[in-house]
Amino acid sequence: MAFTAKDVQALREKTGCGMMDCKKALTECNGDMEAAADFLREKGLASQAKKASRIAAEGTVCAYTKNGVGAVVEINSETDFVANGDGFKALAAEIAEIVAEQNPADVDALLALKKDGKTVEEKVQELFLAVRENIKVRRFARYEGKVVSYVHAGGKIGVLVNFDTALDADNAEFVQMGKNIAMQIAAMNPAYLDEASVPAEVLEKEKEILIAQMKEDPKMANKPEAVLGKIVDGKIGKYYKENCLIDQQFVMDGEITVGKYVENTAKALGSDIKIVSFVRFEKGEGIEKRVDDFAAEIGRASCRERV
Repeated sequence: MAFTAKDVQALREKTGCGMMDCKKALTECNGDMEAAADFLREKGLASQAKKASRIAAEGTVCAYTKNGVGAVVEINSETDFVANGDGFKALAAEIAEIVAEQNPADVDALLALKKDGKTVEEKVQELFLAVRENIKVRRFARYEGKVVSYVHAGGKIGVLVNFDTALDADNAEFVQMGKNIAMQIAAMNPAYLDEASVPAEVLEKEKEILIAQMKEDPKMANKPEAVLGKIVDGKIGKYYKENCLIDQQFVMDGEITVGKYVENTAKALGSDIKIVSFVRFEKGEGIEKRVDDFAAEIGRASCRERV
């Protein structure tokens, strides 16, 4: 029995599954809508779609570097129990490798990429069928060049740093410096690379906040604008030191900045070294986690039983 695009859309609305899964189900079932829906339920895809709205804030961050290419990915699950499983970790590592090797444009493109005859989306579905939890490929980043990676606390934080240098990527002292910089980023979470990277609108907003705070301070309210301006400039300097990687105090040597550490290493190794860019992923950051009130849930259950 033939089927149309409208049939695919109707099956998608009925089951919540993806378009390609619905098309495949209708093909397998010769266009029979009910049989196709049963097919998807048997495969577990329909239940996966229903669970897709559930919060997945656990998971892991995984990094991969090889042959001048580095990638870092965040994969989420609903519980740390699943995230700590071998299957989940293996999937994250494989996806990081796929990102590095195939250079997808975005997450949707990544899900459509194939390795060993299966798409990333199919690999995610297979893991779902094994663990029965919502699994999401949330984000990734990829660099080409002299790339160094660092993963902290077994996947809680992942960092990728891209350098510009004539040094060999496997130079042991360069690699160690790169690791130290990546650890700095993991620990201190800088928002920007250097002062030039801070957007003008961010600086203006910061200045507005500082001026408003000083005007609320009785000791500052009557000071001339020129004086307030100098105080603001000083506080902006502190903002740079806290938020710009190059200006941050180096955690392994509080006497120097990160920029100075890179400069010293470059002199010692006889080659210029420049940090081009970096990315830092922290597992679950920005995802609102569900907080269960078990006492309230028990209370509701008791009320239902009495009704």
